[in-house]
Amino acid sequence: MQQPVRNEQTSVATPNQAFDLRSTLEWLRAQGALIETDKEVDPDLQVTGLQKHMDGGCPILFNNVKGKPNHRVITNLFGDIAIINKMFGWTDDADRVKKLAHALSHPVKPVEIAQSDAPCQEFVIEKPDDVNKWLVPIRHTTYEPELTVGSGIRCVTGQQFDGGSDLGYNRMNFRWGNVGTFQISPGSHMWQVVNKYYKEDQPVPITMCFGVPPACTLMAGAGFDYAILPMGCDEIGIASAVQGAPIRLVKARTVDAMALADCELVLEGYVNPRDRRFETKEAEDSGIQGRHHFHPEWAGYMGKSYKAPTFHVTGITMRKPETKPIIFALGVHMLDDHNIDTTVREAAIYELCNRLQPGIVQNVVIPYCMTDWGGCIIQVKKRHQIDEGWQRNFMAAALSCSQGMRLAIAVSEDVDPYSMDDIMWCLTTRVNPRTDILNPIPGGRGQTFMPAERMTSGERQWTASNTQFEGGMGIDATVPFGYESDFLRPVYPIDKVRPEDWFSTKDIENARKRMHGWVHSLARTGR
Repeated sequence: MQQPVRNEQTSVATPNQAFDLRSTLEWLRAQGALIETDKEVDPDLQVTGLQKHMDGGCPILFNNVKGKPNHRVITNLFGDIAIINKMFGWTDDADRVKKLAHALSHPVKPVEIAQSDAPCQEFVIEKPDDVNKWLVPIRHTTYEPELTVGSGIRCVTGQQFDGGSDLGYNRMNFRWGNVGTFQISPGSHMWQVVNKYYKEDQPVPITMCFGVPPACTLMAGAGFDYAILPMGCDEIGIASAVQGAPIRLVKARTVDAMALADCELVLEGYVNPRDRRFETKEAEDSGIQGRHHFHPEWAGYMGKSYKAPTFHVTGITMRKPETKPIIFALGVHMLDDHNIDTTVREAAIYELCNRLQPGIVQNVVIPYCMTDWGGCIIQVKKRHQIDEGWQRNFMAAALSCSQGMRLAIAVSEDVDPYSMDDIMWCLTTRVNPRTDILNPIPGGRGQTFMPAERMTSGERQWTASNTQFEGGMGIDATVPFGYESDFLRPVYPIDKVRPEDWFSTKDIENARKRMHGWVHSLARTGR
């Protein structure tokens, strides 16, 4: 029987291996896992175009950025999940899920350091008049009319977050010098924070941190997991547990907020919930929300321009310009973004299932094609007759607690949850369409980033308040308890033979290079 996740140990990173972005890059160089170029790159289309060419490959460091002599750009940092596993000492993907699940409930308290000791405050710009001068806005596609800043990680602490700490992404467009739009996903932590202060018309002091420690990047992707990470939780403390040492914080210079001391650059300021402006001039000129293209979204479609709250920048701090601070120019709907958004989410769903009934859930996987928050695969092991049915509770809980989830699939322990071919085989051979397809929460609240959901608005503006959620779908593709022999998969004797005893290395390589798709999973398991 699998032991409860509570008894697992957190992973501990090697000292200075991943405590800030610069030491991470040194570690990547030593591993031979970093691609660098000194050739000039244009943030307008070229960064994301090159990243898409190498999606899922090595991190890419651009040392020469057009129009930005005092900046460097990193992308694809989380593109190869095997590198991330190695960085934090996880043996494989399944180990990562369990270790992260443990960290979610075992945070390590961050430490505050003096402003004079904070790398992110080596250089201070007071009352900046043009924020884009100090950042590296990018454009993903030719469909977007304007460049955006999407890789900053907000840091909300103290009373603003009910005594805890929050990390997350918000796309920004600084159309007015030191004032930019601040897109907030409905239902998110930042949405909850802003709603606290909306009626009182109070600004919310925050910092937006760039080039942060990788463990903080992981936590910033942990959106819509609020049954496990409620308002008031300590996400920075969880990041500390993940990296094996406390994250260092520092007081901001111009607002009552904290910043990640070891990041590269910080925007200090406040979010004004009532000062709402259009994200693009095109949308502003038409006066229509949710119709004009802007910034791709996690669901794999072009995003839309909305009327968003604003972020008023009161100060900028950064590492010394001559050291060329590094901006993580995150490309959306790439494996980089996907791995950030799903690592903690898989662990949170695992933890949710384990809290409902310990020992049954074996793994949680969110494949690339399920688009970050859109779905999940829950692997279970039924130990007794009484365990039959819990897989449906798990799916219903995930669909209810994970805003925006549209598809949850439960599979048995004999399935490779990382193979979509294996998953499709299960759907084809194990699902009774009359009894195994669930639609538990029609009329609930989803996310407006799915076109199918936005279309429920009809002719009205495609905003969150005008959309409806169809309820998502759960599919029970598990083997019914007691019928295991009737669903027995053949297992070929791969453990009794060694190809090397019959064939040359050249012959084996020649054969294996022709193997594609599902055969890799089947050959590995013998099925």
